[in-house]
Amino acid sequence: MDKVKKVWLVTGASKGLGASLVKKLLKQEFRVVATSRNIQALTNEFGAISDTFLPLEVSLSDSENVKEAIAKIIAHFGQLDIIVNNAGFGQIGTLKELTDEEARSSFDIHVFGSLNIIRHAMPHLRKNESGHIFNISSIGGFSRGYASWGIYCATKFAVAGFTESLAAEVKGFGMNATVVYPGYFRTDFLAKGSVKTPLNTIDAYKSARQSEQAHMNDINRSQPNDPEKAADVLIAISKESDPPVHFFLGNDAYDVVYEKVNLITNQVEQWKSQTLSTSL
Repeated sequence: MDKVKKVWLVTGASKGLGASLVKKLLKQEFRVVATSRNIQALTNEFGAISDTFLPLEVSLSDSENVKEAIAKIIAHFGQLDIIVNNAGFGQIGTLKELTDEEARSSFDIHVFGSLNIIRHAMPHLRKNESGHIFNISSIGGFSRGYASWGIYCATKFAVAGFTESLAAEVKGFGMNATVVYPGYFRTDFLAKGSVKTPLNTIDAYKSARQSEQAHMNDINRSQPNDPEKAADVLIAISKESDPPVHFFLGNDAYDVVYEKVNLITNQVEQWKSQTLSTSL
């Protein structure tokens, strides 16, 4: 299929990696659906609805709203080929500090929001026996024991877990699924007003406050990776006939992989005798 005919759906497209990807896709003459909680932000950034662009205001945690959005995509373009579940936000705060509502809101977007998109798009992709779903996790969904990022990382581990199963489920339909683990990219993800802080903090968690300040004051705007280059990579991966299920994005992400692999390997060997002691 000619690339001009490919229809991409990118959630969380008003800023960051999502915005960079939409700009690249439109420039390369793909047809693009971009979603955000605020449609005005999309039209300001990319323009009004056209033959190649469809901005949609979508509440990802609302299954019926997502269902309606997918129907609008099919009505407008007649097809859907590639999905990038990118929408998300940073929620910091220790497990004790975050309320049930704060914790669930992260899962609602990162996990259930992505599942809503997948669930309602799948009949169209399955019918065409083609398609590629990119689920954006984080290197924090593979490794990183940062105090104050437990809920955020938990949602991203969940994204990785269900993407593995999704890849197995859709393979027989000629489809692919990839979980993407970005490292630190120079976006406004860590900027004040973007990242969410706990409503109620506990003074005793000093390591959490130190981690938060390091991310928001030191790492913010000093991230080592370029979102424009990340967009190029995702487009390139989408053209592969046998794309990876797990894809790590960024120099720092690459290094973290081996830190985690070595840590697990060493601990497995250290406790090998106890591990094997349960055999009958």
